[in-house]
Amino acid sequence: MWANLQNLYKYRVLIRSLVSRELKARYRGSMLGFFWSFFNPLLLLTVYTIVFNYILPNRSPETQPYALFLFCGLLPWTWFSSSLLEASNVIVSGGNLIKKIIFPAEVLPIVSVLANMVHFLLGTPILIIFMIIYRVPFTPYALFFPVIILIQLILTLGFSLLVSSLSVHFRDLRDILANLLTLWFFSTPVIYPLTFRTTQETQLLSRIFRKVLYVNPVSYIMDGYHQAIFHGRMPDWRHLLIVFVASVIIFAFGYFVFDRLRDTFAEEV
Repeated sequence: MWANLQNLYKYRVLIRSLVSRELKARYRGSMLGFFWSFFNPLLLLTVYTIVFNYILPNRSPETQPYALFLFCGLLPWTWFSSSLLEASNVIVSGGNLIKKIIFPAEVLPIVSVLANMVHFLLGTPILIIFMIIYRVPFTPYALFFPVIILIQLILTLGFSLLVSSLSVHFRDLRDILANLLTLWFFSTPVIYPLTFRTTQETQLLSRIFRKVLYVNPVSYIMDGYHQAIFHGRMPDWRHLLIVFVASVIIFAFGYFVFDRLRDTFAEEV
């Protein structure tokens, strides 16, 4: 396992070229091309803003202006969820490459994660524009932004390696994952703050929800974005440190499972 992990650095040129190919292929034949990397999050933001500003208005002063608060969470969540969904099918769809003896299979889920990270980074100028429009000041705590990105990258790679390897043998995993990500989305402080309080009418469900929220590693990543960018405050570095360690463990476990199953990929795809 460790030998294969060390060899990843040798494949950096291959990974870079495949990421470039993936980005070009995604919008091939499209009139707007790479501009969809800006418009997709903007359109998604518009839909959620209409829903939560006018249909189900969010009145919490902690989340105002809500459009900006929402965008701080939607951008990184889209990167995370899209990477996992694509990873669940990337080995099967890349069967021709997998059957080549010298091709490193782990490159495929890594390329999916990195390609979606590029889309995430291309969406950040819109976030900056919204901050200027709403006159939200930039603070020195915005320097935590790349640190949080790194933590999310490691965590997303770990989950993607795990999902991509398991989905080769369990084809239903993709459909299960699509529904699981919907539940995961609402169990993560993307559209509400981490300090969100549920109604006291359902105390048992409220306690369960809080436990799920607090054991969810993505919760603290999203809260880190909200704190550093939206609120201009110091992120909870203790929780981020714990999530970083957990992300490394998840990455190591995901790669371990992937490495154990890699010899069966050619037979299954």
